[in-house]
Amino acid sequence: MIREAQERGEFDDLPGSGKPLPGRGEPYEENWWLKDWVRREELTGIAPTSLRIRKEAEELMETVAKKRSEQLVREYVTDLNERIRQANRGQVDGPPVVIDEVDVDAVVAAWRGSR
Repeated sequence: MIREAQERGEFDDLPGSGKPLPGRGEPYEENWWLKDWVRREELTGIAPTSLRIRKEAEELMETVAKKRSEQLVREYVTDLNERIRQANRGQVDGPPVVIDEVDVDAVVAAWRGSR
């Protein structure tokens, strides 16, 4: 059946044909399939709390760049660190995660340097 489909040209011009495999050369991510599914389906706001905290930590510098004062940056990072501690202890819903806490002073220094 596959050979006959090939002969009919049913596999010609498939999306991604002739292009490298997505993610090739990138480090292995344990939940790659979940992240890919969320990205493909453009899902927002439905991820478990532990994954939302992880994403928030990854996007930290983009988020604090929008803050107008050092005090707001410090408050935001302090709050994020508290939520990271809760996630690391398993006190939030979602798969277990281990996220490093963020150095508040380093983030504030980077925020100042970007202004």
